[in-house]
Amino acid sequence: IFFVFYFLIIVPQRKRQQQLQAMISALKAGDRIVTSGGIIATVTSVRETSLIVRSADKTMLEISRAAVTGLAEEPK
Repeated sequence: IFFVFYFLIIVPQRKRQQQLQAMISALKAGDRIVTSGGIIATVTSVRETSLIVRSADKTMLEISRAAVTGLAEEPK
C-alpha cells in the first residue's frame, strides 16, 4: 500500500515542484507571470530572492520568487 501511495501521490507532486522551481529560476524581464494572490504581472527586473513586476500601467511591485505560481497566458 505504501508503494502505491508513493507512486500515485508523492512522485507526481515532486515532479511538479521541480518543474515550478526550474520555471522560477529561468524567469527573465518581459515574462508574464501569475502570483499566488492572483495578480497577473510582467517581470521588469530579476533579483536574487525577489522580482520587480509591473501589474498595471505604472504600478510596480516587488514580490518574492516563492509567490510565483506559473506563467500567464498571452492576452487574446
